[in-house]
Amino acid sequence: MNEIRLKARAKINITLDIIGKRDNGYHDVEMIMQTVELFDQLIMRKTSKDKITIRTNLPYLPVDERNLVYKIIDYMRNKYSLSGGVFVDLNKKIPVAAGLAGGSSDGAQTIFGMNKLYNLKLLLEEMLEIGAKFGSDIPYCMIQGTALATGLGEKITYLDPFPEFYVVIVKPRFSMSTEVVYNNFDLGKVTEHPDTKAVINAISKGDKETICNNLVNVLETVTPQIHPEINVIKDRIKTLGAEGVLMSGSGPSVYGLFSDKHKAEVAVDELKADKKMQFVYLTSIYNRRKR
Repeated sequence: MNEIRLKARAKINITLDIIGKRDNGYHDVEMIMQTVELFDQLIMRKTSKDKITIRTNLPYLPVDERNLVYKIIDYMRNKYSLSGGVFVDLNKKIPVAAGLAGGSSDGAQTIFGMNKLYNLKLLLEEMLEIGAKFGSDIPYCMIQGTALATGLGEKITYLDPFPEFYVVIVKPRFSMSTEVVYNNFDLGKVTEHPDTKAVINAISKGDKETICNNLVNVLETVTPQIHPEINVIKDRIKTLGAEGVLMSGSGPSVYGLFSDKHKAEVAVDELKADKKMQFVYLTSIYNRRKR
C-alpha cells in the first residue's frame, strides 16, 4: 500500500471528573468520552525521499517536528527502521485548542496509517502503547465510540453505544491551553462531580433524559471563570432547544445535544449569525462499528 485516506474524528466529553493529583503534577481523571462525525482528513503517502513532509490548510499550524503527526511518523520510522519518506496532506476541520481532541485524533490516525502503509501488522495494544507516549487522549481517539477513560486518560473501557443525537458544537473566538486550565484547577472548589455510574447506566438503557440531566465537567470551575462568555454560549444553546449542554474537555468549545434535527438546524443558523462565534458545526454521534 502506497497511499491511505483517514478520518480523524472529534470527541466530546459527556462527563469529566478529576479525582486526584499525582506527585508529578498530573491529574487522575474519570470521564465518559464520545466520538462525533466532525473530522479532519489525512492523506498519507509513501515517498522515495527520506523525509517527512506535511501540508495543511491552516497557515499557522507548524509542519515540522513541532507537529504531533510529524513526531509520531518520525518515532515509528526510527522504531521500525522504515525506509523512504512520508507525505501527509492534513485537512483540518476540527478547531485547534478547542477541547475536541483534534490533534490527538490526528495522531491516532497517523499511527493507524503508518501501520497500514508499511504493513507492520501491529496489534491494537501495541498501537495504543505508541499513542500513550504522545498524549493521554490518543488511546481513546484510537478506540473511538463511547468509552470510559480513567487514570491519566489512557485507560479505556468500552461502553454501550451512545443514543443518537444531533450535536451542535460552538467554538468561540478564543482558544484555551489545556495545561493552563489544569494548572488552575482546584479540586477543593468543585461543588458538583458527575455521577459517572448513573450516566453509564443511562447510556446502556438509551435514557436520553437522564444523560442530558447529568452532563457535568469539573473544568467548568476554571475555563468559564477566565472566559465568562462560555456560560453565555451554554445558555444560548439551551434556549435554542438543546436537551443537554456542556463544555467539552478544557474548553472553550461548548456542545448541545438535540433529538430534533430541525431544532438543531435552526440553532446552528442562529448561532452562526453571532460574530462572537468563530466556528459553529452541526454534526452527529459516531458509534464504533463492530470489529
